[in-house]
Amino acid sequence: MTATATTTSAPVSPTGHTAKHVTLATLALAMGGFAIGTTEFVTMGLLPEMAHTVHVSIPSAGHVISSYAAGVVVGAPLIAVFGAKLPRRGLLLALMAMFALGNALSAVATSYGMLVGARFFAGLPHGAFFGVASLVAASMVDPAKRGRAVSMVMLGLPIANIAGVPAATWMGQQFGWRTAYWAVAAMGALTVLLVTLFVPACPGDPEATGRRELTEFTRRPQVWLTLLIGSVGFGGMFAMYSYIAPTVTDVTGLTKSAVPLFLLAFGIGGTAGTFVAGRMADWSVFRSMVLGSIGMGLSLALFTATAYHEALALLTVFLVALLGSVLVVNLQMRLMAVAGPAQTLGAAMNHASLNLANALGAWLGGLVIAAGWGYTAPSWVGAGLSLAGLAILVLSGLLHRKGV
Repeated sequence: MTATATTTSAPVSPTGHTAKHVTLATLALAMGGFAIGTTEFVTMGLLPEMAHTVHVSIPSAGHVISSYAAGVVVGAPLIAVFGAKLPRRGLLLALMAMFALGNALSAVATSYGMLVGARFFAGLPHGAFFGVASLVAASMVDPAKRGRAVSMVMLGLPIANIAGVPAATWMGQQFGWRTAYWAVAAMGALTVLLVTLFVPACPGDPEATGRRELTEFTRRPQVWLTLLIGSVGFGGMFAMYSYIAPTVTDVTGLTKSAVPLFLLAFGIGGTAGTFVAGRMADWSVFRSMVLGSIGMGLSLALFTATAYHEALALLTVFLVALLGSVLVVNLQMRLMAVAGPAQTLGAAMNHASLNLANALGAWLGGLVIAAGWGYTAPSWVGAGLSLAGLAILVLSGLLHRKGV
């Protein structure tokens, strides 16, 4: 009589990874997103302290924010082009090590010029990290679940607005602004450890060259249209959000202490929207982009009326963030789909376009305020930018149908 041993193994995805392995790897990648989201927005809350330390005015200190955004715009295409053939886990480790170093340099900066340079350096890996992380997350799951996998990586950004940014801002105010950047550098180092432990080896494209990536990327109209949708359409949200603090105090009529409540509502809305966006992407990326664009535009227009009422204003800010996140996640998925062989570059460029949206929305919002139209005027600008983004999206859809 022989005994037959039976073994029970964990469920394995069609890609060969267990569900536990996929979860741990995704959390490791989301940790990187959390660190990036924290450093991107914490500077805004610490500008007065930073300006005092490096002996410049607060408006001049604002260039520290712009230099980080410039780093994102420059770094996303350059790193994606020259890193496309590298093993993706190794590239992720290098990017996050670079990110940690940039934040450490920010923490030890002794002059305004050094601080601006350090923030530019810290922004370089931002877009490429999200692009490569999205490709790795999508490669680990069934194709029908890729939208959810990418949304989980992107989840680090809105969660950073709920927890990371307030905590780092408080730390910077209590113990000096440098401690906030040291904390972010530590998050980067932790991400390096987690990626090493849990993210599986993932080869790059051995046939990729800088020339091929750029050639494939530039000759695809749908790529440029999708980037334009992000740069213009998503700028609508930044037109409103950039001036949320004076809107709360001058329009809603609340004290400065109420501003964090609105920031929290924005963060919660972004987190909820990222969860929803993943499932919507698995349903239809293009239709999700249409719904996100329309919904965000209507919410921004609505805010011009609800901004005068505390509860309604909070709810509207939540909706703007939720619908904006639906658009962002699906922009990422569409770029990955339409970039063809230049997937690494396409995935990375989403965040470059979003940083251009940040600059465009804030600039146009500032123009209408300076013209004396009040703090609700940026929301009208935002609604207009959303409408323009929707028009570009419709054009993209028509060209796609014509091509098919």
